[in-house]
Amino acid sequence: MFKLKPATMTRFRVQLPMHLMLLPCVIPVLIFSYYPMVGIVIAFERFFPNRGFFHSPFVGFKNFEYVLNLPNTYQVLWNTVFISAMKIVAGIVVPVLFSILLDLVRSSRVRRTVQTIVYMPYFLSWVILSGILIDVLSPNSGVVNQLIKMLGMEPVFFLANEKLFPFVLVVTDTWKNFGYGTVIFLAAIAGIAPSLYESSWIDGANRFQQAIHITLPGMLPIVALIATLSLGDVLNAGFDQVFNLYSPVVYRTGDILDTLVYRVGLLNSQYGVAAAIGLFKSVVSIIFIGTAYWLSGRFLEYRVF
Repeated sequence: MFKLKPATMTRFRVQLPMHLMLLPCVIPVLIFSYYPMVGIVIAFERFFPNRGFFHSPFVGFKNFEYVLNLPNTYQVLWNTVFISAMKIVAGIVVPVLFSILLDLVRSSRVRRTVQTIVYMPYFLSWVILSGILIDVLSPNSGVVNQLIKMLGMEPVFFLANEKLFPFVLVVTDTWKNFGYGTVIFLAAIAGIAPSLYESSWIDGANRFQQAIHITLPGMLPIVALIATLSLGDVLNAGFDQVFNLYSPVVYRTGDILDTLVYRVGLLNSQYGVAAAIGLFKSVVSIIFIGTAYWLSGRFLEYRVF
């Protein structure tokens, strides 16, 4: 008969109350996150809403074949990966650098004021921000193009230029979200032992050297965590942002998988094809998260437990 080791039983008894405390949170997750996964079957069906999940005709992998044979599938996939990768890199590098610079400011009042200002755009939805950006980047009356005209240059159609549009997405997304990342990295900096800074100060290190040799290494575990979690969104380039800013003029470089799902699934009522794309995204995200977690443990000695 199988028996648990005494140490395992002791650990189980100690941890049981904590697991029971998590139960009220686990139950809603099971209901709202795992139970709906039954709908994955739609990806393998020619789904009809009036027939339901289990009475629609089964078509196997034909939905996936249809997606792969679409003329713009690979371009859309490239757009998604390219925009997402740039957002992930900018979404880590910019907050890290800004939090280090903000930490160097001696006045706590100035730090709090700046932190509040850069954090505010995070609370605005892309519906609101897209309207603001459309006005600001307007080639006729936008503030940015007014400045460009004052410099003697021609106005730039930022939202109608297929070469510039992906970079506009990255810059505006970073501007909106880097305040939230700054909060996380400032918390990581606050967790670094003050004695390290005091010792380095005695040894003659200046503020810049402390940032390079103490602050950055101290932030590395949190950076690894954020990077690992971010790789799960490598195929999520931000539907809200793209949908509110793009137009058919920039489809070639601005169309992503989520907007393709919107047009195919909702506008054309091809629910099985849309579900197939969503399932593909989920599988790729799991692979990327697992790989990133393994690499973090292998090279950075980072573990969740």
